[in-house]
Amino acid sequence: MLEIKDITLFYGASQALRGVSLSAPPAGVTCVLGRNGVGKTSLMRAILGLQTVRDGAIVWEGEDITRLSPYERARRGLGFVPQGREIFTRLSVRENLETGFAPLPRAKRTIPEEIFTLFPVLKTMLGRRGGDLSGGQQQQLAIARALVTRPRLLILDEPTEGIQPSIIKDIGRVIRLLAEGQLTEWGPLTVVLVEQYFDFARDLADHFAVMDRGEVVLAGAAAAMVEDQVRPYLTV
Repeated sequence: MLEIKDITLFYGASQALRGVSLSAPPAGVTCVLGRNGVGKTSLMRAILGLQTVRDGAIVWEGEDITRLSPYERARRGLGFVPQGREIFTRLSVRENLETGFAPLPRAKRTIPEEIFTLFPVLKTMLGRRGGDLSGGQQQQLAIARALVTRPRLLILDEPTEGIQPSIIKDIGRVIRLLAEGQLTEWGPLTVVLVEQYFDFARDLADHFAVMDRGEVVLAGAAAAMVEDQVRPYLTV
């Protein structure tokens, strides 16, 4: 269980998060929705320790991790797929995957074979540079790199951005498999998914939260996600 408790975050004098509270139950997908600039990415960076919160608490599996470094959080099972993928374009696909070894003990520094069950195209491209892959293939590589860390919490920041529809369907399938624990390498994962696209979020979400101007304005179980209430917060 991930619990965000009344956190605030500032960039200098500018307040990005205003008393945000959110729960992401285990073995499920929690979708965070909202327009660009409303604080979704700031919230994810706060969870990961990439931005320091001024007030509030972040609790993961019963432990307050608010003051832990990003590295310590990674060792506690937090995995991240950043917006824009941020792969290493000059490294090979294999080398990109191996960057996920950093938080792992030496005995676990292997690439799980199930990575290639999820993303078969990566196995055929292990020697190619990351920059030579298409946008969709780079997104698959970014997700695979996060999975190499053996996360128990997987955060994905707009994984469908700029991706062709066929790859979006594949990403949705992988997220559902991971959340339901249908893969032996990982137990059921807690997944937090940042999205702007209502249809993709609706099809995947077990729980949802909608943000506007640094606050959570709607939240609940997926059954309570009413399109007419959510869509106004997704359009300019």
